[in-house]
Amino acid sequence: MNDSKKNKIKVSVIIPVYNVEKYLVRCIESILSQKYKNLEIILVDDGSSDKCGDICDNYSKKDNRIKVYHKTNGGLSDARNYGMKYITGEYTLFLDSDDWILDECIETLLKVALENKNDVVQCGFYYSYEKYLIYDNRYYKEADKNINLKNSELMKELVINERIKNFAWGKLYKTNLIKNVPFKKGVLFEDVFWAHEVMRNVKKYTILHKPLWHYTQREDSIVGTYSIRNLDIIKGLNERYVFIQKNYPELKNELLKLIFKTSILHYNILKKLDKEKVSIYMKNIENEILHSYKEIYFSLNDNWLKAQLIIFKVYPKLNMLPLILNKILKKIGILKKDPYLKRIDL
Repeated sequence: MNDSKKNKIKVSVIIPVYNVEKYLVRCIESILSQKYKNLEIILVDDGSSDKCGDICDNYSKKDNRIKVYHKTNGGLSDARNYGMKYITGEYTLFLDSDDWILDECIETLLKVALENKNDVVQCGFYYSYEKYLIYDNRYYKEADKNINLKNSELMKELVINERIKNFAWGKLYKTNLIKNVPFKKGVLFEDVFWAHEVMRNVKKYTILHKPLWHYTQREDSIVGTYSIRNLDIIKGLNERYVFIQKNYPELKNELLKLIFKTSILHYNILKKLDKEKVSIYMKNIENEILHSYKEIYFSLNDNWLKAQLIIFKVYPKLNMLPLILNKILKKIGILKKDPYLKRIDL
């Protein structure tokens, strides 16, 4: 496709905004500085109590590509859903208001989408800290060739949640793919409830390894401050399990393994909190694991995880012993150490 035809294709960018005045200008500027200019920028002010609303309005006066909508606070899912009502672009990008993207991001993603006739294109990203960046190079290197996946391969990678993350951001979507798939309101980790419903209809998916996205890591973010609501991720994975059983039964064991690992992770976090307040949630996790014990056991192809499950059945609070032993053996050199992720100091 020649450049003149490509440049006629509009890309909609949805940015939910809530009390992020420290980061918002950087986010918006990263969109305005994109090399690809045919954009529709939808800013949804989700009832911010700081200066975010004013910042959005001021930008809309400077650039007619920016549309601002103010609404009462309803959470990230509600804000994204609100923004999706106003999409007019052929492709859509979700960008969180504390993140930002490199100036070639949209141009690069769209070029690949058009060349391959993709439904979705995913780019690499940095975990962006104040003084350094982290790039996950365990599976791919930045210079590796693009990976093209058909639906069955895509769904497997989505379930494993390593090479393909469940994040809604970091991907360029054909708008007709996501337009009528709303995010579940009132939950954290809303992407876990949403991603499989979108990806089930994807025929062509491409992974780019070059990091074009900065995923901001901050202490005051939703995922950076633990609360009982963080257990929503287990609810989301359990909902997905019902979906997988019905539509992709061959992936059931992979998802059971992830549910177990996620449940154990949160169980061990809860152990460190006020016992009176969290005991019922710990008990719920115990009951769910023990109820599905046999299915989980046969889904695990990792002996360390199996040992963790067996100990959990006997005495749940000692489930960390295999992981502690594993860590000691790696430290003294008996087992191979996990690879370090690439760090870039700023």
